[in-house]
Amino acid sequence: MQQSTPREHVAAGLLDDEQFRHACANRDMGTVFRLLNHRGFSTRLIAGLAGITQGRLYDYMNGKRRVEKLAIFEQIADGFRIPGHLLGLANRPWEPRLSPPEDARPPRPADADDLTAMTTFRDADRATGGGRLYEAVARHLSNTIARRLVDANSEPQVFAAAGAFAEMAGWMAHDSGRDELADKHFARALALARASGDTLLSANIAASSSHLALQTGDPARAVHWAHAGLDIASRGPSSSSLTAKLHAMKARAAAAAAQPATASRALDQACQDLDKQPTTAHSWVSPFDTASLASEAALAMRDIGRYDDALEHAEQAIQLCEKGRARSLALSRITLVTIHVCRADMDAVVQFGRDLLTTDPSLSSVRVTNHVANLRNRLADHRSYPPVRDFLACLDDFMRTRSLLLADLMPPRSEGAPT
Repeated sequence: MQQSTPREHVAAGLLDDEQFRHACANRDMGTVFRLLNHRGFSTRLIAGLAGITQGRLYDYMNGKRRVEKLAIFEQIADGFRIPGHLLGLANRPWEPRLSPPEDARPPRPADADDLTAMTTFRDADRATGGGRLYEAVARHLSNTIARRLVDANSEPQVFAAAGAFAEMAGWMAHDSGRDELADKHFARALALARASGDTLLSANIAASSSHLALQTGDPARAVHWAHAGLDIASRGPSSSSLTAKLHAMKARAAAAAAQPATASRALDQACQDLDKQPTTAHSWVSPFDTASLASEAALAMRDIGRYDDALEHAEQAIQLCEKGRARSLALSRITLVTIHVCRADMDAVVQFGRDLLTTDPSLSSVRVTNHVANLRNRLADHRSYPPVRDFLACLDDFMRTRSLLLADLMPPRSEGAPT
């Protein structure tokens, strides 16, 4: 391929390539660079267009590093003429902008049937977990919504609905312990949301990706997605609850990366945003309330060693858990017990751990089961203390029961149990 290829044609031959689009959706720039190299572009040219050194390029291509900074993603999009939506970015300045017709109308509200289905799935997920709902959501997405995407008369709101249900499928896959599948759903959800032009939905999906990165032990990627979400949200309608969620994710990621000052500042900003005058609820964005923030704050404070503050937030999260939020209650109780483990207060561990044993057996959340298993492993070193030993026996019975009830859902551990 000639080095003089006009810039507007640099990535043109790859834009319809499924592997290339998937790599862009996952922001896997190492694969993007390898595909360009295979098409005949020299590493020198690729590095030049991306605005990086060849040494850094080789690190990306060999999987030794990942692109994390938003500015570099923008350089790559502009250098290779990759449309912004493929990388989760706003439309780039060089992309053609279509003038709206004179009789253009505001987007139609979300389809009532789609909203009813979303509300039904969301309520069931909160009450009983997503493990046994995943297949139903996936079928609804493929059988009811996806076929409308190819209708020439479909409006952008159909893409928003598809993005919202793809995000929900990702969360339910995550709750089933299938984190690689969840990551794929979130990538597709973001592409659909970008195609719809719904900035708030796109930012919310970035928050979901940040959460997933934390669960899979990648705080750098979690930081990246939190920043990306805040950047996207800044370009759309105001939503204080959504920016609060994104700042909370930034705090969690900073805490996991041992950056206590950054984590504290981000939590303060999340609190300030949540205290602002509420904005209009968004049809596709899941609510983020005081209980949600308390839950995230407890984990962040625990990870930076501020155990007294962590306990206060964890207790608040438990108190605020509404009826019908069985998974949130179970996760908050696990957090509370792990904080007492960090404090080496074994009597409190046993006291509050017994509340955890009352978790509804019908809760189909592999995620909760995996967290309990991790808690049990942390307590094994303290089994010489009789109360802990007795509690571990009860916890083992609890785990056996849940393992039997969820035997058809439990994935191989290699698919990524929470850490």
